[in-house]
Amino acid sequence: MASAPALPPSLPLTDSERPTLKTIAAETGLAVATVSRALKDAPDIGEETKKRVRAAAARLGYRPNRAGVRLRTGKTNVIALVLSPEADVMNHTSRLLYSIANELRGTAYHLVVMPFFADQDPMDPIRYVVETGSADGVILNQTKPDDPRVRYLAEHQFPFATHGRTDMGLEHPYFDFDNEAFGRLAAAELFSRGRKRLLLVPPPRSHCYAGHMITGFAEEAAARGVVFEVTDEVTSDSPAAQIEAALAARLKREPRIDGVVCGSTTSAMATVSAGEIAGREIGRDYDLAAKEAFRFLHRFRREILVMPEDVTRAGSFLARAVMAAIERRAPEESQGLETPAGFLRPEA
Repeated sequence: MASAPALPPSLPLTDSERPTLKTIAAETGLAVATVSRALKDAPDIGEETKKRVRAAAARLGYRPNRAGVRLRTGKTNVIALVLSPEADVMNHTSRLLYSIANELRGTAYHLVVMPFFADQDPMDPIRYVVETGSADGVILNQTKPDDPRVRYLAEHQFPFATHGRTDMGLEHPYFDFDNEAFGRLAAAELFSRGRKRLLLVPPPRSHCYAGHMITGFAEEAAARGVVFEVTDEVTSDSPAAQIEAALAARLKREPRIDGVVCGSTTSAMATVSAGEIAGREIGRDYDLAAKEAFRFLHRFRREILVMPEDVTRAGSFLARAVMAAIERRAPEESQGLETPAGFLRPEA
């Protein structure tokens, strides 16, 4: 029996076949201008109207002609998220990506991720975006006290927001976690459990939040009369194997260390492993305090003192702030700081 002829491959829609703003207007009974403003999430359009327009656009398969949008407005409707691939992917980066992308759903904006590597000038992706106009705004993290990326973007009046603060005397949109408060609360909690000699595994010292965390930890430990140290062999961003080896050696050399503070999920897990190598049992011989973006550490070891960090809130805030900066309108808030309330109890 002869086989049936193969179906021809589907062809891309031509310009005349693509749904347009007029198509959505006809579908919804609204004016073209109203449809356009609703899709741009304009504040003067009601939420019910926006939902109705978005539903019609999704049903019709509407996609804005980005080349045409750029020719008419000079905008790309793209927001670039510049990230180091060496960040704590399991904990922060995946949650940050999701929350930013989720906040952009239903808006005119799309998210692209631009990585930069340890052997690369961190200015490279920033210059590329600004010089090529390949995005309308930038979100970046791992800020430094005097961050050349922030200075460059401010000087070029290019819309941006940062996950983390700077210390440059420049006002700019940011969202940050109060790491100084985390350091203080961690030292105080360990002291309340009778711990006498504390060790902090800090973030990389070039990052702004490292200074905040070290300051809070050191000042609180000193105020309590507790002996403390801040390791400079590894950071909370170091590979787990390096943290494990360095901490195992340190715990063997100094058996009086009975309290450890870690700035990431990875470093906390590596510290527990280091303690076991050194013959130390968590909760008995020492306590460990750490922060994390989602509930995981208590499933690893219930004895870890865990402080939550709401990275979902951070991503949503940053997306709204950079959209406001792009559109040259006043945001609800342009700077946000999450203040930690305390440590979580293990789930039952």
